[in-house]
Amino acid sequence: MLNVETIKNGLVIDHICAGYGPKIFNWLGLANARFTAALVMNVQSKKGGKKDIIKIDNIINIDYSVLGFIDPNITVNVIKDEKIVEKIKMELPQKVTGVIHCKNPRCITASEKYVPQSFHLVDRTRALYRCEYCDTLYKAGPQGEAVEL
Repeated sequence: MLNVETIKNGLVIDHICAGYGPKIFNWLGLANARFTAALVMNVQSKKGGKKDIIKIDNIINIDYSVLGFIDPNITVNVIKDEKIVEKIKMELPQKVTGVIHCKNPRCITASEKYVPQSFHLVDRTRALYRCEYCDTLYKAGPQGEAVEL
């Protein structure tokens, strides 16, 4: 059996879809962290199937909109004195900036690099986002990639 130390004060990112953990671990820059961080993959889930978990022995700032876009089923547990003091459930964000890149060559973001890549959620059930500038539709895909429709 695998044994990972208890977090005294930090975060546990739980219910990550199996296989998504490394992307989130890298996005958070945890490989170069000066504190303990553990990525546990393919853990048996009580709800059935497998999941990934990230344990961070530190309180860090996380852009929850990006985390929700990558995997809206994630729960972030805030740990203080070895106890969960808050559970934050992710969901698809209303607006995503700097995560999806519009592939439409006519979009202003293709030629004007100072214009931020910005997308709005238009259909939560289908995870559809629309480019703020050219209206191109994208679907939130596996591991937080956007697929143009």
